[in-house]
Amino acid sequence: MPAQPLTLPELSPSVLPASVRQRVPIPILDGILGTFCSFHRLPDGKEHFLVELGPKNTGKLPLVRLHSECMTGDLFGSQKCDCGPQLREAIFRINSEGGYLLYLRQEGRGIGLYSKLDAYQLQGEGLDTYDANRRLSFADDLRDYASAASMLRALDVTRIRLLSNNPDKAAQLTAHGITVAEQVQTGTYMNTHNQRYLQAKVLRTHHKINLD
Repeated sequence: MPAQPLTLPELSPSVLPASVRQRVPIPILDGILGTFCSFHRLPDGKEHFLVELGPKNTGKLPLVRLHSECMTGDLFGSQKCDCGPQLREAIFRINSEGGYLLYLRQEGRGIGLYSKLDAYQLQGEGLDTYDANRRLSFADDLRDYASAASMLRALDVTRIRLLSNNPDKAAQLTAHGITVAEQVQTGTYMNTHNQRYLQAKVLRTHHKINLD
């Protein structure tokens, strides 16, 4: 009886590490050159991407920003949040110091664009950003940073300085094996439309924002 060919079991994509799919240089704000990286096998299957910015091999740990997609703030300049100014700050600061901007497709703290607009409507009726989410039967924050950690590991980055006011980002990255050696605060971008929003972030989820 002829020997049967050896058949190796297929590995599920979920157990394989993420890897870089493509690197594409793109000039962006003020002629800054960012290298946009896409990935295979991110844990949540979404099309997140990473932008490499600034000098390399500086002797310092890379500065990293996890920025969740905000269509209204990033694209249209909504003043109901501080997302747009934070994104611009991150691009310029990381380009100066060297590091990575991770753009995560987690609109509205993970509830999606339409639900975020519903939450805005409730905020207009007096609820803060977290109570509005709860009225819509969502948790305060549904974002998961496992894919962010996978993107960094795909680039062999395991120690970073994190540009963020949000302690949950640092905690989740640490839980996924990324060492956050320093958490660097962003600027404060407060106006008459987002003052209560920023105050809620400080009081409810302990963001480190200087509101003085």
